This record gives sequence, C-alpha cells and structure tokens, in this order.
Amino acid sequence: MLASKKFQRNIEDFVCEKCGTTVTGNGYTNHCPNCLWSKHVDNNPGDRLATCKGLMKPVSLEQKHGKYIIVHRCVKCGLIKRNKAAENDNFNALLELSTQHL
Repeated sequence: MLASKKFQRNIEDFVCEKCGTTVTGNGYTNHCPNCLWSKHVDNNPGDRLATCKGLMKPVSLEQKHGKYIIVHRCVKCGLIKRNKAAENDNFNALLELSTQHL
C-alpha cells in the first residue's frame, strides 16, 4: 500500500492500551477520550502504515482558531503529532494537560 498524505477515514473501535477504556471510533477518533493517550499507527492520517506502534503520550495542549489541539509524543520513537481534541474528551484530563509544556 502506498502512503497517501490525504486523510483516510477508518471507523475502528479499540481498547486503550494505556488505561483499558473501550473506545467506539467514529472514523476521526485518534486517541482515548478518557486518558488522552494515542498510538503511533499512521504515517499520514488514517493510512495505518506506521511500523513503530508505540504509545503516544499527551504532552501539552494548544489552542488554534478557538479549537484545542492535543500534542502527543511517541514514547518509542519520539515523533510529535498534533490531534484535535474531541467533544467527548475527559475535561479533567484536558485541564491537567493544559498545565503541561513540551
């Protein structure tokens, strides 16, 4: 499969490898709404071509155009990615993350 920079929507349910929460995906879900951790599975959004498969730790929270962006760092390879916060994200976890800095 060739890598594509275009977003590829994948509707997938998963169990968070960090906290064990069962997550129902909607095709845009890229992190656990409970603990905010993610997994390094994509080179480009939705392609599932990353070979790393490391857990992505939420390390900070940014704001862009009135929207919150979670900054994740892969604990295995160090890659940094930014993902939009979701409406169902744990508000207390977002608050705690807002005090963190890269």
